[in-house]
Amino acid sequence: MRLTRGHFRAIIDCTERAISTSSDTLLKSPNLEKTFFKSQNSEDNLVKRLCRENKHEEAIINLCELHRLTEAIQVLDHMERPSPLVYSNLLKLCLQQKAVEATKRVHTHIKRSGFFPGASSLNRIIDCYCKCGSLVDARIVFDEMQEKDVCSWNTMVSGYTKAGRLKDARNLFDEMPERDNFSWNAIISGYVRHDLPNGALQLCRTMLQDYNVKLNKFTVCSALAASSATQSLIIGKEIHGHIMRTGIDSDAAVWSALSDMYGNCGSLDEARHIFDKTSDKDVVTWTSMIDRYFKHGKREQGFLLFSNLLKSGNKPNEFTFAGILDACAHHNTESLGKQIHGYMTRIGFNQSSFAASALVNMYCKCGNIEAADKVFKWIPKPDLASWTSLINGYAQNGKPEEALKLFDSLLDTGIKPDHITFVGVLSACTHSGLVDKGVEYFNSIKQKHGLDYTIDHYACVVDLLSRSGRFIEAEEIIKKMPMKPDKFLWGSVLAGCRIHGNLDLAKQAAKVLFKIEPENAATYVTLSNIYAAAGKWGEVADIRKMMDVNRVVKKPGRSWTEIKRKVYTFLMGDTSNPRLKEIHELLGELQKKMREEGYVPKIDHVLHDVEEEQKEENLSYHSEKLAIAFAILVTPPGTMIKVFKNLRTCVDCHTAIKYISKIESRKIVVRDSSRFHCFEGGSCSCKDYW
Repeated sequence: MRLTRGHFRAIIDCTERAISTSSDTLLKSPNLEKTFFKSQNSEDNLVKRLCRENKHEEAIINLCELHRLTEAIQVLDHMERPSPLVYSNLLKLCLQQKAVEATKRVHTHIKRSGFFPGASSLNRIIDCYCKCGSLVDARIVFDEMQEKDVCSWNTMVSGYTKAGRLKDARNLFDEMPERDNFSWNAIISGYVRHDLPNGALQLCRTMLQDYNVKLNKFTVCSALAASSATQSLIIGKEIHGHIMRTGIDSDAAVWSALSDMYGNCGSLDEARHIFDKTSDKDVVTWTSMIDRYFKHGKREQGFLLFSNLLKSGNKPNEFTFAGILDACAHHNTESLGKQIHGYMTRIGFNQSSFAASALVNMYCKCGNIEAADKVFKWIPKPDLASWTSLINGYAQNGKPEEALKLFDSLLDTGIKPDHITFVGVLSACTHSGLVDKGVEYFNSIKQKHGLDYTIDHYACVVDLLSRSGRFIEAEEIIKKMPMKPDKFLWGSVLAGCRIHGNLDLAKQAAKVLFKIEPENAATYVTLSNIYAAAGKWGEVADIRKMMDVNRVVKKPGRSWTEIKRKVYTFLMGDTSNPRLKEIHELLGELQKKMREEGYVPKIDHVLHDVEEEQKEENLSYHSEKLAIAFAILVTPPGTMIKVFKNLRTCVDCHTAIKYISKIESRKIVVRDSSRFHCFEGGSCSCKDYW
């Protein structure tokens, strides 16, 4: 039975009086049992009886066991000199509750009582102050100690490191008359925790070479984390050798840290070797190894290990699901994502977890906005990540109006958007040509929502203005930016110049991009396209020479489609597909039907200064056309086709696919490097604005 609000009010009143009144005055106050404990429950009756019998120490210990710190200290204030056990119980409870004011009152009582605490009690007071965030008080106690043991020094050093005061921690560490493993681990882990891994590694070397101290598992884990952060594989291997020699390699935490080190240093084979040797792998160990594969682009190994996890008897947690779903989103493997969604549903995962947000993101990135919307509506209380994923999904999938409506709904909930949310909102305006609306949203980021602009916001609004040909406004924004424009922003300017044929600004943007990333072929190709469209073939030749001199190779267009859980990849000029002859024949037939419907090949942007017939033939076998033709051949009539491409789809392919969707009565979804295009009945969801 708990105290009533009235009882707590009485307690608070008495507490306030106790803080401002000396102990002598408090001893003359009314009887404790009448002042503090007015209820009739068994706990309070016991305390009242103990106080009535002047058994205040037992009363305090009883109250400490009940975690009633405030009342325990009230009783303490009516005692002159309790036993060390009372102080010990009170300090332990102060530490548990991180009660700095209560710690100060106990400490004050100790000093007034004439009790001379030993190093152990003072260490506990220092620890209380440190963990309650009062390092000044902790240091005063530390400096006043007549006899300090190694624990005293360790506690103070640890307090400084956890608070991020590494300079103070290091100064104190260097003054220590003696050190143990805890001392070294406290300072080394402090450097790691506060992103100073090189300092941590230097301390490790000093520890091993100058002091010949044997590493324990805690120090080893910190040292491996430092090696991981600095990607110091050689040092990591040295630590591994030390582990093997000293016989602490059987600890699960050490195995995990070793695997992390090798994985972050790019040595996945060694990381997998450590993983396989770990006998008591838990779901965290599995999840970490799976994530390492995806992080390093080892897609097949990651998915296979996830499959092994399901067979191992370990149950995936929300971190596992979120990681695997993000991988599905990144690699556009919707079929596997659906299987994972089904598994999650069967085991009854938490609908409010961030794994649910990862589901929304996966479906959006795979072009299934309908499924994403269903999952979103299924989440009881969607978090900001879920809202943002769906807003971005609508924007990227050719439904900008829905994206902006969803943003309004987000604001109605009271959830505050962040900078990523506004990237989706601005993208929606960009993809729908809502220039003025986009500028209005851009201005509201700071004026209405109080957020600072990021480089992504500037890139979006510059892209919005450049695509619509409003270059003067775009240049004004660039001039006023507080940060230096990056490659994405200048890339947006260059893309706008390509659309509107702004050759002068294109040269300026390309010049900056050549300095930022001279190895990026996209800049050369886009500028060549602009020159080619203007018929300036001499300049096109100059661009080719620049590419040769700088050894820049144009990334080949690559498209892929998934049919019955198998991925088929196509490149222009690739002859590896066994049905290539049928694909070419089908494209030839489609070409004739398209011309009858009014299709005219868009040869303006073909780079090579060759005959028009050759230009048309080059366009006919772009990778996305090959992928679409293959999908038409191997799927039943009416089946939706989904194709992904690593580059931006060209104007001719975009036009041709519109005709193909009408001729074949197919819904064709193409995801290029910019966005999703949903072709149906001869039109595209982007409304030819991309």
